[in-house]
Amino acid sequence: MGIKAWLYRGGRPNWLARAINRGWAAVHSLGIAPNYLVTLEVPGRRSGRIISLPLAMVSLAGERYLVSMLGPDATWVRNVQAAAGNATIRHGRREQVRLEEVAPQLRAPILQLYLRRAPGARPHLPVDKDAPLAEFERVAAQFPVFRVLPRKSTA
Repeated sequence: MGIKAWLYRGGRPNWLARAINRGWAAVHSLGIAPNYLVTLEVPGRRSGRIISLPLAMVSLAGERYLVSMLGPDATWVRNVQAAAGNATIRHGRREQVRLEEVAPQLRAPILQLYLRRAPGARPHLPVDKDAPLAEFERVAAQFPVFRVLPRKSTA
């Protein structure tokens, strides 16, 4: 088991992963990392406290997407669902957004781009980054993908 898989063994970040994520969330928020590295802020579904975590965002056909490398039971996914998709993305500035879940049959090309953009996610998705699109289609239902929309949008 590699270090990246160990950090998220059991589908949850361990104490070290949480500490590393706090540091990266701060860096991404400041806007000093590449622009596809963002901090997602979403209210905790139980505590109501704002939870911040670093994510890699991908763009495809002019749309932006966030992917859960840990699957549908990741805490941030459940928090986003409980908040009706309302969240904040930070990268040098705050952007109020609504996250809309993408249907599984549309996720494969987004997952393929995501694995190329986010090497830290590779141990968690059972597909090689250079695999054909059909391989991504096979696992797409296991990994939630959210389209990033302006909060005021009704699309």
